[in-house]
Amino acid sequence: MSFEIPLVYRTGYGSVPDDGTFGFTSDTLPRPFLLESEEEMADKDAPRRPSDDTFLVSHGSPHRTPERRMREFKKVSGLVFDESTFDRNASKGEFSELHKAVKHAWVVGKKLWGDLESGKIVLQPKTKTENQSESCPHSITLSGSEFEAQNRILELPCGLTLWSHITVVGTPRWAHLEDDPKISILREGDDSVMVSQFMMELQGLKTVDGEDPPRILHFNPRLKGDWSGKPVIEQNTCYRMQWGTALRCEGWKARADEETVDGLVKCEKWIRDDDSHSEESKVIWWLNRLIGRTKKVAIDWPYPFAEGRLFVLTVSAGLEGYHINVDGRHVTSFPYRTGFVLEDATGLSVNGDIDVHSIFAASLPATHPSFAPQKHVEMSTQWKAPSLPKKNVELFIGVLSAGNHFAERMAVRKSWMQHRLIRSSLVVARFFVAMHGRKEVNIELKKEAEYFGDIVIVPYMDNYDLVVLKTIAICEYGVRTVAANYIMKCDDDTFVRVDAVIDEAHKVQSDGGSLYVGNMNFHHKPLRHGKWAVTYEEWPAEDYPTYANGPGYILSSDIAEYIVSEFEKHRLRLFKMEDVSMGMWVEQFNSTKPVVYHHSLRFCQFGCIEDYLTSHYQSPRQMVCLWEKLVHQRRPQCCNMR
Repeated sequence: MSFEIPLVYRTGYGSVPDDGTFGFTSDTLPRPFLLESEEEMADKDAPRRPSDDTFLVSHGSPHRTPERRMREFKKVSGLVFDESTFDRNASKGEFSELHKAVKHAWVVGKKLWGDLESGKIVLQPKTKTENQSESCPHSITLSGSEFEAQNRILELPCGLTLWSHITVVGTPRWAHLEDDPKISILREGDDSVMVSQFMMELQGLKTVDGEDPPRILHFNPRLKGDWSGKPVIEQNTCYRMQWGTALRCEGWKARADEETVDGLVKCEKWIRDDDSHSEESKVIWWLNRLIGRTKKVAIDWPYPFAEGRLFVLTVSAGLEGYHINVDGRHVTSFPYRTGFVLEDATGLSVNGDIDVHSIFAASLPATHPSFAPQKHVEMSTQWKAPSLPKKNVELFIGVLSAGNHFAERMAVRKSWMQHRLIRSSLVVARFFVAMHGRKEVNIELKKEAEYFGDIVIVPYMDNYDLVVLKTIAICEYGVRTVAANYIMKCDDDTFVRVDAVIDEAHKVQSDGGSLYVGNMNFHHKPLRHGKWAVTYEEWPAEDYPTYANGPGYILSSDIAEYIVSEFEKHRLRLFKMEDVSMGMWVEQFNSTKPVVYHHSLRFCQFGCIEDYLTSHYQSPRQMVCLWEKLVHQRRPQCCNMR
């Protein structure tokens, strides 16, 4: 025989007392303010077993769901890292260098978070206001030597605005032999590959610290060396190493039905050595002349760039896109793309086979937009996370995020986190963030976590090689705090179709077995050279285990519970690539209990595809755009095109 006193024991779900107790002995006094109204209390159904819920009966996972702990870690992950046990085993040489790095980062991060909580870390007031007109020059001029001294980057302190324009005076260098072995490999009898090209890019230098800046406009004239064998101009955008669809200008005349940009064609025609002037066109020309039909005189221009010949290029910002003129003639127009705006273009870089003589930027904005990432945070109650339900949930989504990704988190809150399943707490989503190296970021992060209630702090110093700790923390929260049937991991630039993801898991798990769902990689080999190189000490095998790409994958709760248990016993092998680590752990689990591996390309690794389940590398504006298309058009549609 049992009974419940709701106003007494409910505090155990939503609060963690300062003394570290579970909230039953110290919070025994009733707290009526936890319920907004008498009507809300009256409308609450008595707690039911998870299997009694209509949502879970029709779709629920038949295998055992972990028992939910009677407390919620509102801000800090409940993942346990036993330093004393670690030290004892480390003295026996049982741990790798990565394990030791984990221990150091955990100790430092835990102390830093403690200092934040106690108020020891404070920001000094700024003596200089950010909005000063003198920091936003109307124009900027650089000579070639000054541009070289600035590493070939022109900084635009306040970005661009409508009708801003930048003029570059330069000379393309003479073609040289290609030194990239992948490109310079010749077939027998071929001539040597000669290359002459340069890149002019508008970049978002102030978007996010510690990452490659987004390319808001990538302008790439290829005088020689393009795969087509012809001179071309290629334009594109790039966000987090993910390129969009290229616009290639190859010298052909624009079609009559082709979309224009501010009334200008995307690509002007120029003389090509393979341009056929057919006899039919000559006959038509003579016929028109005989009957007296007037004809607009067309002038054929050569390709706008030539080796060793000086040019004057101007890029200007129009209503619908960027317009590029060379030597006074319009050459190409590039339409603005979703997710990239003028004020974000805070730098111009020019690299490649080119000598720059001077750069002039004018009609720049007079006011200073705020580039502080935390300014993107909208402190509005409509974006706050709903409270955790008293019953188990079907799906828990853990979102990996960096401390300074304020704009990315805000975009997620305003897009797919507004899904009805999340707002009704049938699905729960939380961000998992570690300590940042800058104290001002950590202070703002703490405020954000306290206000929105959707951030779980994993108390270690953030490091790309240690992202795997956040993945383990997601598993811990999913099985112990919300006791979910399925745990999903994704990134903060991943758009998730929540209902479609659940349906995908249900289609796979028909017999109640363990499952691992995502965009699978089979027999992938470690890269031994380059930026993402993996040494033999880090991974001695020649192949990786089968693993799902990191931007989005799903686990059944029994696999997640196994991972957490092994980690807390210091028996879990760690690897710096978190998605490969997950594949390794699932493979270990699979040796004792069969796991269903389900591969789906709809968990999109690069960008967006039609009918996606998840879409990766989406900028904050693209995230909101995807959500609006999903809501208004009621079908998944990509936003990587205009």
